[in-house]
Amino acid sequence: MPKLFDKIKLRDVEIRNRTIVSPMCMYSATDGILNDFHLVHIGKFALGGAGLIFIEATGVSPEGRITHGDSGLWNDDQIEPLKRIVDFMKAHNTTPGIQLAHAGRKASTQRPWEGGGALTEKEIAIGEKPWATVGPSAIAFDPSWVVPKAMDERDMEKVKNDFVAAAKRALKAGFEVVEMHNAHGYLLQSFLSPIANRREDNFGGSLDNRMRFPLEVAQALRDTWPADKPMFVRVSSIDGVEGGFSIEDAIAYAKELKKIGVDVIDCSSGGQPGKTTIHPDFGYQVPYAKAIREQADIKTAAVGLIVEAHQAQKIIEDGEADFVALAREALNEPFWFLHAQQELGQVDEKNSYSDWPQQYSFWLDKRKHTLDRLNSKPKVEALQK
Repeated sequence: MPKLFDKIKLRDVEIRNRTIVSPMCMYSATDGILNDFHLVHIGKFALGGAGLIFIEATGVSPEGRITHGDSGLWNDDQIEPLKRIVDFMKAHNTTPGIQLAHAGRKASTQRPWEGGGALTEKEIAIGEKPWATVGPSAIAFDPSWVVPKAMDERDMEKVKNDFVAAAKRALKAGFEVVEMHNAHGYLLQSFLSPIANRREDNFGGSLDNRMRFPLEVAQALRDTWPADKPMFVRVSSIDGVEGGFSIEDAIAYAKELKKIGVDVIDCSSGGQPGKTTIHPDFGYQVPYAKAIREQADIKTAAVGLIVEAHQAQKIIEDGEADFVALAREALNEPFWFLHAQQELGQVDEKNSYSDWPQQYSFWLDKRKHTLDRLNSKPKVEALQK
């Protein structure tokens, strides 16, 4: 049987296979509240056979959002719309996960299709006003962006409390897995990166100091999240910028996260400004997942241009990661996961659609038999008729 579709148990949560839908920001919420678009968006992947689905980066506070359209969990009104989506996932045997996030100095920006930069008079005119941002140091992400406030310990305590409060709401919504967003140049990753963190106190300078605040948040989150439920941390395994966070740093950080009780490191990369050494290619971040898995002795998820079933299967089979995560490929083909089962030969001989939703499987198997019969004739001849 393909190892990609082996079940895996993390603490008391059993996930039906080794596939993940990565958190993908849709920038389509209103005041942090998700809507019917999100139900259909996430629901497709649950119907499509994904093992674990992460709801997009969810702001732990209004100022922790990237844009005005971000998902949020800073008030109780945001719980029920999430629960509706969670209930749908569970009804279709998919494990619901949520990524909790704070955007830091990359907050208060336009949606990507509006330019992705600092909010302009155009957005302000329709009521999407900018807000004050924070970061490890008073260094703007881009010269055209607002300079963030360098956080003091009171600010840090607030962020920790916001993560804890959001996690409690996530539990009320029914999530089984929580992921701390520690990647892509957002707040927690900015503390790790010497590109963004120029502090001269106990939270800057050495790697131990730069890890201090993210580890405090991780500890607070782990202490809040039930002991029988798993916790992931998404990391930028490298900054990919000269003088930035390195894979060796990531391995050291993963070892500390393991001590706290983190179960899986979700291995991405990048997010800081500057000339990058990262050149995306098929599976280009898999080596980071392998290195962290082997050298930190912790489970990992590989992400980044994993597009084909045999490619994904080989990553799991070769022990390079414990999970494979898809994002844009899942958008392109929400049923990628069930199609991968068929491609890898894990199907019922009598009904090749046996693992599909019951509402689909009966009709799709009939479709297959019809096409098999028609394909026994020369296709051109059949189409001409």
